[in-house]
This record gives sequence, structure tokens and C-alpha cells, in this order.
Amino acid sequence: MAGAHSHRRDRHAGPGHGHGHGHGGGADVRVTRGARAALLSFLALVAVATAVGVWQLWPDGEQVDALADSVPFAAEGVTFPTAEVVEVEPACADGDDGSACGQVVVLVDDEETRLTVPPQVLESDLTAGDDVRLVRTPGAEGEPARVSWFGVERTSPIWLMAGLFALVVVVVARLRGVLALIGLVFAGIVLWQFVLPALLVGESAVAVGLVGSAAILYVVLYTTHGFSIRTSAALAGTHVGVLLTALLGWLAVGATRLTGVADEGANTLTTFAPDLDFAGLLTCAVIIAGLGVLNDVTITQSSAVWELRAAAPGLSRATVFASAMRIGRDHIASTIYTIVFAYAGTALTVLLVLQLYGLPIADLLATEEIAQEVVRTLATSIGLVLAVPVTTAIAVATVPAGVADQDKAPLVS
Repeated sequence: MAGAHSHRRDRHAGPGHGHGHGHGGGADVRVTRGARAALLSFLALVAVATAVGVWQLWPDGEQVDALADSVPFAAEGVTFPTAEVVEVEPACADGDDGSACGQVVVLVDDEETRLTVPPQVLESDLTAGDDVRLVRTPGAEGEPARVSWFGVERTSPIWLMAGLFALVVVVVARLRGVLALIGLVFAGIVLWQFVLPALLVGESAVAVGLVGSAAILYVVLYTTHGFSIRTSAALAGTHVGVLLTALLGWLAVGATRLTGVADEGANTLTTFAPDLDFAGLLTCAVIIAGLGVLNDVTITQSSAVWELRAAAPGLSRATVFASAMRIGRDHIASTIYTIVFAYAGTALTVLLVLQLYGLPIADLLATEEIAQEVVRTLATSIGLVLAVPVTTAIAVATVPAGVADQDKAPLVS
């Protein structure tokens, strides 16, 4: 136990702190430098591959603009003005001709305009004084612009919720919460500026998903958890988990012959983005959907390994691995429920419609809508489960050796 202090001092050591010197009796601590060098080399290679991938897959801005111009809502001259509701008329009943019902009167640019709105909007407690968003489309030469309904103005409450979320995160997690929010903002930028445009112009959806995920992981993990071997082990385990998830998702999509076209949004994309590979897009969705939970379990496993080593410097690597895996199994069980319930929540409307059909479960699995959710859930869950032992093994290989390993490891002073 003479090297206990040295082990504790190395808990957050980076690559330049591969050994320590015990205070109790001057004993040298034996560590596996080869494992750390292999880990950092692997991460460096993945970082280079990610940078090359971003460079190769970066979307052509002119091509993206051309696609946007082909969409009516995004055409040149189309604006989305805010208007104030002046009067709300009741929803149309059977027999009404629609001339004096199912409409709202709004004030936009000091002019009152009468608009027909969806029935559910009138049932959402829309009242005079509320703000709504409209679509103003330029008319043909010599004709006035056309104004139509777009939706209720929801910007203020959404920003309020976002601000409350950020405040709670910062108050509870403090600096770590601030760093997590920075990582979240970066992830949003990567998705909006790289992943989505690259998919729209027809780049390989699987390649875009893998490259975008890798870029996000490097920044998010190191920003939130700091530069250390502990974080590097979690990052490597997450990379492996993402690759396994992508492979499983690709195989499952092919085996189930999913088309990726199952809702109105997909049908719209087939019209305005014909170069999209929808089966690949589904695999990309599987990759992105698994990022959060993979990051969660891998950083937990890596931290568990390092905390176990700090608490019990005398344990062998095999014992640390076994102990960390017991923690991992509990985490797997709870995370699997999280994934399933998250997907069930997002697909709740579809599930309700299918429930009305009264079909057996086996028949429901044959529908595109349900099969997509099942494939996403299972591929993500399998990748998650496999990432736990992989990350644990990487972390165990890179922590300082325990007393029980001293006779097996080479001496490094």
C-alpha cells in the first residue's frame, strides 16, 4: 500500500503523468505506458480522420441554397411577419359554409386580415391579443402579396424555458454545467451547419453521421470533463460504441427493408431533396440518437474505474474490471428503460393510431412506422450494452497498476 498516495495523485493525470513516486517508502509505481500510448494514438488517428471527413463532406453552399430556393416557404421574398389576433371566430360546425366560422382576424402592418386556420388552433384557447405568425408570399407582377396562416407565436415561452434550463444547470452543476452548455451549443452548431446540409445535398448519410458524431464527442467530452486519461478512455469507448451502433443500424435497416419514408416530413423531402438516401438517413438517425446515452454510460464507467483504483490501490486490474462491470450492469438496466420510454414518447401519436387499428403486435411490427422505432431502439441499445465492457476494459488498462499487479507489470520509474 506504499504507493497509495501516488495512485491517488494520478487519478486525473494526463498523458504526461504516466508514473508517480510513493511517499510512504519511495516505492516506484508500475503503470502500463503502452496502453496509454495506444489509447492516445487511437484518438489522434480518429481525430485526423474526423477532420479529413469534415473537409471532404462539407456541403456546397450554393447547392444548399438552390435546394432552399425550390421550397415554397424558403423562396426569395417570402417573409414570416408577426401579427396580433383581433378576433377569433368559433370553429365550423356541420352545415357551416366556412364564411363566418373557423377563422381569425389579425392585424398585420396596420391592416386587418381574415384567415382560415386549422380547427385545433381554435381549440387551443387562442384569444384576441395573442401573437401569431403568418406567411407572406410575393404575388405575381402587379398582384398583391398573399398572406396565409403559419402558426402561433411560441418564441417567448420557448426562450423562457431554455433560460430556466440553463439557469438550473448552472446553479446545480456550477462550472461543469457551464462547460456542458458550451458543449451542447457546439453540438447544435455541428448538426445545423454540417450534418443537416450535408445530408440534404446527398452525401453519404452514414459517413456524415459518423464524422459529425466524432466531432461532437471530442469537443463535448473534453470540454465538459477535462483533458485526462479518464476522459480519453471514455471517448475511445464512445467511438467504439458509435461504430457498433452504426454497423448494427445499417444491418438492421437492410435486413428489415426499411425505406425511411414513413411520415409527412419524409414525403416532403422526397419532393425537394431527391438525392437523399432515406435508408442511410435512418441509419444516421440511429447514430445520432445513441450519442447521448453512449456518452452517459462511457463516462460513468471510466469514472467508476478510476474511483475504484483511488479507493483501493491494492486491487488487481481484474478485480477493478469486475467491480466496475457490476456498476455498469446496473447502469445498463436503467438506461435501457430510458431509451425505450424516450422512443415511445416521441412515437406516442403513431402508437395511438396503430392501437385504433386493433392489429396484433406481430402485424404492427411489419408497419414502417413501428419497425423504424424498433430498429432505432434495438440498435442503440445493443451498441450501448457493448460499449460498457469495452470502455471498462480501456479504462482498466490505462489506470495505474495495483499492488496485486506489481509482479506482472514492468517497472517504470
